[in-house]
Amino acid sequence: MQIIFFLVIYLANLVGNLGMIFLIICDSLLHTPMYFFLCHLSLVDLIYSTAIAPCMLPYFLRQHKVISFSECATQFAFFVGFVDAECYVLTTMAYDHYVVICHPLHYATIMPKQVCLVLAVGSYLMGLVILVAHTSLTFSLNFSGSNIINHFFCEISLLLALSCSNTYVSEILLFSLCGFIEFSTILIIFISYLFIFTNILRVHSAEGRHKAFSTCTSHLIGVILFYGTVMFMYRRPTSSYSLDQDKWASVFYTVVIPMLNPLIYSLRNKDVKEAFRKLINKKVLSQ
Repeated sequence: MQIIFFLVIYLANLVGNLGMIFLIICDSLLHTPMYFFLCHLSLVDLIYSTAIAPCMLPYFLRQHKVISFSECATQFAFFVGFVDAECYVLTTMAYDHYVVICHPLHYATIMPKQVCLVLAVGSYLMGLVILVAHTSLTFSLNFSGSNIINHFFCEISLLLALSCSNTYVSEILLFSLCGFIEFSTILIIFISYLFIFTNILRVHSAEGRHKAFSTCTSHLIGVILFYGTVMFMYRRPTSSYSLDQDKWASVFYTVVIPMLNPLIYSLRNKDVKEAFRKLINKKVLSQ
C-alpha cells in the first residue's frame, strides 16, 4: 500500500512539473519573468525529486536495499545542488514580485530578459558551488565501518555519522554553508515581502489590494512549505529528533512539495489555467 501511495505521488510530481514546463514554453502569453522563474522552479523540483524518488522505490520492494558508493555520491550531489538552487530560485521569484508590485512602471526596464537569465543562471551556479563543496567534503571522508544507512536516501547527517574520520571540520563547514544559504535567502525574501506589504497597504481600493495579494500568495505558500520543512528537518532541537519521523518528513520534503508546487501555482493562476484550456481545446480541434 505504501509503494502505491508513493508511486502515485511521484507520478503526479512528474506530470505536474513537466506539464508546467511544457505550458510555459508553448504559450507565448506565459513568456514573462514570473513564469520564466516558475518554469525553473518546476525544473529544479523535478530534478532533485527524481534524484531521490527512484531510489526510494526499491526500499519498499526489496528486503535488501543496496546502493553503491558512487550512486550514493551522485544522488547526494544532485539532491544537495538542486535543493540549494531552489532556495535561490524562490528568492529571485520574491524579488520579481517586489519589482512588479512596488515598481510596476519600471518593471520592463528592471527585469529584462538578460537580467532574468543572469538570475536563473546564478541560481544554478550557486547550487553547483554548494554541490561541489558538500560532495567533496562528505565523500572525502573514510567509511570503513558500518555501511548501513537507516533512511530512504543518502542523507548528509547519517553519512557523517557513519564516517570513521574526524568529521568536526566537515560538519562546521557544511552546516555553516547551509546556515548562510538559509539565512541569506530568507532575509532577502523577508525584505522583499516587507516592501510588498508596505506598498499594498498604501493601495486605497480593495480591488487593487486583492489583486496585489493574489499575485504573491502562491509564492508565499510555496516558500512557507519549503522553508518550514527545511527548518523542521535541520534546525530543530536534537531533543526532539526522531529517525522514523525524519524518514517520513523526508518523503514530504523530497517528493510531496515538488508535487504540490505545480498545483499551488496553477490552481490560483488564471493565466496558467487559460493556457491549459487553450492547449486542451487545440488538441480536441486537431482530432
